[in-house]
Amino acid sequence: MEHFVIIGNGISGVTAARHIRKLSDHKITIVSAESDYFFSRTALMYIYMGHMTFENTKPYEDWFWKKNRIDLKKGFVNLVDTDTKTLHFENKESLKYDKLIIAAGSKPNKFGWPGQDLNGVQGLYSKQDLENLEVYAPDNNTCKRAVIVGGGLIGIELAEMLHSRNIPVTFLVRESSFWNGVLPESDSAMINREIERNGIDLRLSTNLKEIVSDENDKVKSVIIEETGEEIACDFVGLTAGVSPNINFLKNSTIETHKGVLVNRFLETNISDVFAIGDCAEQREAIGNRRPIEAVWYTGRMMGETVAQSVCGNRIPYKPGHWFNSAKFFDIEFQTYGWVHGKKGKPEYEEHYHWKHQDDNKCITIAYHKDNNEFLGINTFGIRMRHEVFDKWLTEKRSVDFVLNHLKEANFDPEFYAHHEADILKTCNNFYQTA
Repeated sequence: MEHFVIIGNGISGVTAARHIRKLSDHKITIVSAESDYFFSRTALMYIYMGHMTFENTKPYEDWFWKKNRIDLKKGFVNLVDTDTKTLHFENKESLKYDKLIIAAGSKPNKFGWPGQDLNGVQGLYSKQDLENLEVYAPDNNTCKRAVIVGGGLIGIELAEMLHSRNIPVTFLVRESSFWNGVLPESDSAMINREIERNGIDLRLSTNLKEIVSDENDKVKSVIIEETGEEIACDFVGLTAGVSPNINFLKNSTIETHKGVLVNRFLETNISDVFAIGDCAEQREAIGNRRPIEAVWYTGRMMGETVAQSVCGNRIPYKPGHWFNSAKFFDIEFQTYGWVHGKKGKPEYEEHYHWKHQDDNKCITIAYHKDNNEFLGINTFGIRMRHEVFDKWLTEKRSVDFVLNHLKEANFDPEFYAHHEADILKTCNNFYQTA
């Protein structure tokens, strides 16, 4: 019986363990320094907002692991010796493996800002981050103002969390419009307005210069790079993206770049060592996808794939068509296929855009200008069915087909207003006047 060891108990590592157990009777150990049991990381914000408790975020009862013969080890790995197939822990313990799956996840980016390691300065990624948030920003008496640095999805989640406790928030976004490296201009502009409608002090084209300490090594203010303005605050959220959590591999023989380098089979350069999830970097990008994808569902898919391979059914990782979802305060967002912002947009890609007069619903549809092939859709405030768009993308449907069948994809609750006729009319007018 082989011993499979998985470093990391996030969605990737746990999915791998569950599927290995379905496929085999091998010994399985999951190693984590973060928490005793797997929890849903995407639900952290809802604990702080009072919508659920930490116990509610655990998809499996605590007895599940023993019943399924999956051993859990709490500990921090600081060295992987691939010659002897041994993990060495911070507390001097060690653990042997036959096959190793690295699923160590991400860590929040820090860019060398003065004061970035002060008390009251943190990211939002781990259970410990949530616990520290309760220390430094439990209410608007303890935290009279918070500053968030970085305009991505974690940044806007943190803004909504703090806002739910009536803590004033200043949001520093380096770009000229929120998330405009990903979203087309019109989509991004609507989200700017949604952020401001919720009372957030949104500062676009604004960079952090330094974080200032009080006499107790706690944050007391930030300095703005462009103007020198000092903003008093009691908490700073660093949400300028994440990067692979791979520092513990720096003295190993496992090849890394930004992440752990893997092939299509999620294999590293070392036999019997695999990497999945946020910390894995494809040696060659898959289609338009980035080599590293810190996305929940791709982590789950990698876990399923690697379980097959380590159990003898070696199969390549095939993530399929790109999709993602998020929430910007009260506006739900879904994307299927590819809809590029100005940055990285191919010259053949054209867009149709429709926005509702309430300024809380819009769609942008991308198509190939030469053959009218449907390339992707961003939808805000209107729920759409993943399986419908996945099918249309596979079938390479025309943009005209998609516009005329949009109602088939609608997934809004009963009695919600439908806007397909107005969307079709707007896009047809656009086409005729373009």
